Amino acid sequence: MRVQSLTLAVAGLALLAPVPPPAAAVRALEVPRRPAARQEGSVSASALLARVSACAPVSRGRYRTDAGAPATVPVCGTDGAVFWTADMDIDCDGRPGPRCNGSTDPLFSPATAFQQSDGRHLSAESLPFIVVPGVSDLWNHRDHGVRGGSVAAVVHGDRVRYAVVGDVGPPEVIGEASYAAAEALGIRPDPRGGGVASGVTYIVFKDFRATPIESHAAAVEAGERLARTFVAGTAAGTRRGAGAEASGGG
Repeated sequence: MRVQSLTLAVAGLALLAPVPPPAAAVRALEVPRRPAARQEGSVSASALLARVSACAPVSRGRYRTDAGAPATVPVCGTDGAVFWTADMDIDCDGRPGPRCNGSTDPLFSPATAFQQSDGRHLSAESLPFIVVPGVSDLWNHRDHGVRGGSVAAVVHGDRVRYAVVGDVGPPEVIGEASYAAAEALGIRPDPRGGGVASGVTYIVFKDFRATPIESHAAAVEAGERLARTFVAGTAAGTRRGAGAEASGGG
């Protein structure tokens, strides 16, 4: 071992002294993390998964979970909903914040396909939303009553969380949701390496949108009601007609 002089030792201690993190990092650490709820409302994960255990494909083929991956995921349909089971990649796009911005996400975009009622883009870190594939020959979500703000139930393990359709992704890839949706489901939300490789079921209720789109309360209220009728097998007869909306506070 080399013996250092007092001057070098003092200099070494100075180098080892803690350096204040950047202001953005401090702000990120100060944002409280929300606990992951098992479910929102009374409809269990097992009840929803039982209702979607059989698949009648409505897509003309299968989707990839990532670019370059094999195409294995069909979009399935019932009278009251469309659904698929895939991975979950993290969408951090939209209004920037301490956790979703150009520094935390190298692929960050400040825009989402759908905007909230005041014209601003959605916030991926505060609003649970899912991403649907772009329109292609595989599947056109609009032909199946799915629009921006459509209400969805997202299931992972024994957790259920309600969300809205908030963004559109690549036309051949499926399985993506916002930072807030992942966090609420207990999935690591880091856009650089978070998400989960499989086991997430996305159930989107046809012809029903939460209004305003940024109101998670509206999505939960509508989602709970739609999920109850859906698991009972009567969603087609009890849900509102095309273009129906649910309103609620932000």
